[in-house]
Amino acid sequence: MIESSLIQDLVEERLVKGDLRWLANFNEIHKDYLVDGITFPIYAIGGLQEKGFLLSRIFSGLVTPKYKVHLFFYGSSELEPKFLKKILLVFKKEFGIDEWVFLNLVQKNPFQKDLKQMIIEFTDRNIGIAAFSLNAKEAISSNNTLGRNLLKNLKLTELRFEAFDLPDYLKSFTVSFCLGMIALVVAAFIGIQQALNNPFLTILFLTAFSVIIGHRIYKARYHATITIDDKGFKLGRGRRITEDKWSNYKNATIYITSSHETFLRLYSEKGTTDLPISRTGMSRKEVYNLVRQLINK
Repeated sequence: MIESSLIQDLVEERLVKGDLRWLANFNEIHKDYLVDGITFPIYAIGGLQEKGFLLSRIFSGLVTPKYKVHLFFYGSSELEPKFLKKILLVFKKEFGIDEWVFLNLVQKNPFQKDLKQMIIEFTDRNIGIAAFSLNAKEAISSNNTLGRNLLKNLKLTELRFEAFDLPDYLKSFTVSFCLGMIALVVAAFIGIQQALNNPFLTILFLTAFSVIIGHRIYKARYHATITIDDKGFKLGRGRRITEDKWSNYKNATIYITSSHETFLRLYSEKGTTDLPISRTGMSRKEVYNLVRQLINK
């Protein structure tokens, strides 16, 4: 069973990395935040205004609503409809009509029929709800724009870790750029002089081309992803996918390479399998304890 504490760490990691910027620009995170007698493990505050370059800020300031955006995370073994009703009443009392509230609920057990119906039929335009059942691998949302967007951006029925690895991307970019330069030299050699008429524009085009093609090469060959559930895991390295079950392993350790990368090394009768922890942004302590429990089961 995937632990809700690990899901909580995953949500916090996404907030810190800006992975939820399509919802809002969250810039402040509270832990164990108390609101009218209810303690939320994670509470994030943000807004809709852009934080980028000057023109983006000016455009955002003129066009984007100056709404304050709140995101709450709450995890439990099983949520009661009465408790959810209490949370919603608290939100309506605490927050105004010019504020948006995202409520992320995670529970281990399958949803009660009454709770599920209550969430799906909720239509308040300023409060969006997305709820996930870990055991049933079910995800539902409130029937409004905020709820659907929250559900789209948070996929928590399984644990999926991934991270952009700059050295591998630069490797892919360099390969693309070098191949492009070789193509230009060959074009000039066989008499296509237009290829080098404007060196500045040629290099600029080649750089843009290498950024795009390099990213595709990186995603196809190097990008690392790990998906964990209570049965087993999927390890992706580009398009190469390795799947296995926890029952095939007998032990797990933390393995550190000479370049100080951290892996979770799994031991089986056939050998070892290394899951990249640091590269995919996984919580070392939480993942190690969880995997040990799953293997022992």
